[in-house]
Amino acid sequence: MIFIYHKNAKTVAVESEKGQSIEFDSKLTVAETLYVLAQRFASEKLIWCHVDLKKQLNIEGIEPLFHHKKILVSYNPSTDLFLDTAIGYVDETPFIKLNKSVTFPTWQMSSAVGGIFAEILFKLIDSIPLDKNFDYFLCSLAKLSMSKGLLCYSEPRLLKQKIETAPLEKTSRYILFRFVKQHYRTRWVFLLLINFFLYERKLPFLPVFFSLFYKNRAKNRMSSDNALENIEVQSLKRVINKATIDIIIPTIGRKKYLYNVLKDFSKQTILPNNIVIVEQNPQEDSISELDYLKSENWPFEIQHIFTHQAGACNARNLALSQTHSEWVFLADDDNRFEPTLLSDVFDKIKQFGALVVTTSYPQKNEIKKRSKVIQWPTFGAGNSFVRRDVLDKVRFNMSLEFGYGEDGDFGMQLRNQGYDILYLPEPEILHLKAPIGGFRTKPVLKWQNDSIQPKPSPTVMLYQISHNTKEQILGYKTILFFKYYKHQKIKNPIKYYFNFQKQWERSVFWANELKRQNEV
Repeated sequence: MIFIYHKNAKTVAVESEKGQSIEFDSKLTVAETLYVLAQRFASEKLIWCHVDLKKQLNIEGIEPLFHHKKILVSYNPSTDLFLDTAIGYVDETPFIKLNKSVTFPTWQMSSAVGGIFAEILFKLIDSIPLDKNFDYFLCSLAKLSMSKGLLCYSEPRLLKQKIETAPLEKTSRYILFRFVKQHYRTRWVFLLLINFFLYERKLPFLPVFFSLFYKNRAKNRMSSDNALENIEVQSLKRVINKATIDIIIPTIGRKKYLYNVLKDFSKQTILPNNIVIVEQNPQEDSISELDYLKSENWPFEIQHIFTHQAGACNARNLALSQTHSEWVFLADDDNRFEPTLLSDVFDKIKQFGALVVTTSYPQKNEIKKRSKVIQWPTFGAGNSFVRRDVLDKVRFNMSLEFGYGEDGDFGMQLRNQGYDILYLPEPEILHLKAPIGGFRTKPVLKWQNDSIQPKPSPTVMLYQISHNTKEQILGYKTILFFKYYKHQKIKNPIKYYFNFQKQWERSVFWANELKRQNEV
């Protein structure tokens, strides 16, 4: 490992792992120093650290963090992040609101302390300018490289103990708008301006004006998309010991489709230990229709739970409580897949040292958009694999039953426990999107008789207030306001505005009611 210590935007020392001084050019910026060192020490890890944190640097704990090459980590002990919280007005992803107490996926890197493999930096450096502002350079590097397969984390284990430094000097609006212009579509610059006016009563015209002179880095660096393609990944972490797996499947009125899913599992090169099927039928006095569970012989145990209580959240929670194998596959009753699905997923899990993965989940004739293993901003409840011990403290939120957002909420619970979610482009699971099964009754929602119908759905709002920043929630509100206009009957924009405000307030009210009831 090579250690780069810096202060006041200048490198002050470069040392080897044994503490020996390494010659460097003091006239270079910190980013330029990294570039030079990446050329000289191609097989090393480059670790940067603010000189005031040198005694806190956890040198002994760094090595395990880099269990494969495509990893970038940093940690900011300050209460503030480099970019203004207003970045949430234009970015809805879970990478904005960080949980600093655990390893957390994010592109919001810090100059305080961090590290990357020199080989990886050298591959990426040609596509990313060496900004004088080291924090800006690191955030840009991570933002542009996450889609290329670089896994980026806020990592508290870089320091020996949790400390809190003084708040950073607030990033200027010029830097904020410049970052948005260089890393998002141009329209987001103007949307950011609108949000500043709507929610802060400010009109930063000059930052907007000057940002327009910067080129978008994502558009102009398309040739670097495959920069990491030839970097071999093989994690040093041992995440699979027994390679045993349980499957959970909620089902309702899809007898034929579920049968095909079970047949696919019976042909697997690695057979599941146990398949937990939660069959729902809300009709009183109804009985199971899944006669083939007992009439046919299956090469695995089937645990069949029949319930009159409808709802995927409840069904999945019931099933999760019955799992005992090392791994759990959260599946759906209308999936189709190849006989090597389980073995191929296990190979990928070993390769990346992952504890949670979500597979590609195309519908028939759908074109796959992503071809790289990347950090996934959501979670698929019908196509994800999770190690069993990870599930001990997470469950599907019953407040979201019959609504939207339970998948995303489950994913956020996992992230806040310190577990990243990786997307696997291969192998893929075909999602048939089968017609809604029989025996379904339309749930009676508590707000459906309100004279003012909530907008968005209270379950969507509950996700927003549970997991997003204030700015992310307000940014979502602005987008919803414009998108919803063409789908509703009020065409007078002023009347629409006041009606939308009332609908939003009702949604907040019911979301808080759902949250309160779930806490009781």
